[in-house]
Amino acid sequence: MRTVDVVVIGAGPAGTVAASYLKKQGYDVIILEKEKFPRFQIGESLLPCCMEHLDQSGLLDAVVPKNFQKKTGAAFMKGDKRCEFFFEEQYTSGWTWTWQVKRADFDLTLAEATRAKGVDVNFECEVLNVTCSKDRQIVDYKDIDGNIFTLESKFIIDSSGYGRVLPRLFDLSKPSAFTPRGAVFSHLEDKNRTKEASNNIFVHSFDNNKSWIWAIPFSDGSTSVGIVGDKEKVEELAENNGEKYKKFIREFKDLNGRFVNSELKWEPKHILGYSVGVKQMYGEGFVLSGNSTEFLDPIFSSGVTFATASGLLSAKMTHRHLQGENVDWKKDYEDVVQGGINVFRSYVTGWYSGDFQTIVFADQIQNDIKNQICSVLAGYVWDQSNPFVKKHDTILPTLAKVIKMKEKSLNKE
Repeated sequence: MRTVDVVVIGAGPAGTVAASYLKKQGYDVIILEKEKFPRFQIGESLLPCCMEHLDQSGLLDAVVPKNFQKKTGAAFMKGDKRCEFFFEEQYTSGWTWTWQVKRADFDLTLAEATRAKGVDVNFECEVLNVTCSKDRQIVDYKDIDGNIFTLESKFIIDSSGYGRVLPRLFDLSKPSAFTPRGAVFSHLEDKNRTKEASNNIFVHSFDNNKSWIWAIPFSDGSTSVGIVGDKEKVEELAENNGEKYKKFIREFKDLNGRFVNSELKWEPKHILGYSVGVKQMYGEGFVLSGNSTEFLDPIFSSGVTFATASGLLSAKMTHRHLQGENVDWKKDYEDVVQGGINVFRSYVTGWYSGDFQTIVFADQIQNDIKNQICSVLAGYVWDQSNPFVKKHDTILPTLAKVIKMKEKSLNKE
């Protein structure tokens, strides 16, 4: 039986950030990843805040030479209404740009860079059983040839994403409070892309705020296009190899014919019921990070940022724990991560209720308000000096109500 300091489950952004950081601190770390890389994954639009996490874990320099598409902002559209956010105008001091990435390439880059640092990265290894205690963790896993191996470690970080290994084994999952939704998507050639469209993610709202389209441009001239809606709508669009999806994006008025003659790189895929919660983020001998904790909705592209943020924080906390500190996992980890999730939860709720759209599509939006919202969209959801973070649970509906009343009054005049 092999003994290591830390077992990390999952080689996505959360796992590689955690493993790389711990390797820098001198720990013997092994990653077990069920899939073979490169592999497709959604979550292709990053947020500026995650650049800090990549930098602190020592992975940023490995990503720069890949020349991924630079992302400098986000644009929201609804009919003839349009609102653009540029990260250089955000309220919080931080990164003013990031990347839009094909996750197959991005995740492989992080995994290879993590391996180059000396972390033992193992693909096509399925975790079968985990036994945790205060000082000794046992992991049984199977490799691609069906061989069973056992690892002993001092600690486990579960970054298994949608696989949710420990939430499944330890019955930690709980249903999401959000309405079940899904997405149907593909990559398309984008010959009609303007220069303006290259550096932003574009989000088009329709169907009375219930559905929306993403358009995420990549540096190779292709673009990821997805439609998010309720279960019934997604299933309908995905029928017959996505024929209705293809027709919809080619004819959708607000896309202005951008993809009318575009060829798809592969047949549309779809996922349903992606929102999920967790009862707790830590336990004796383990901690959860990334989508193993909670996933809300893709509307604000928060997935990878929460993955890298929680991956980095979980590694820092694990380091303190292994150094013999009396770590308060509830206060210093779960409450911190949950705090950021709760901010984005308010914005996701505000998107589908229409409050967020009322604000950003108002005839006029004050610069200070727009800049503070921009910081949230950049991922800086832990900046308590920002009123749109600190008062996240009340500020959107309150401001939306004021705007509606003002617009109603002006219409009467």
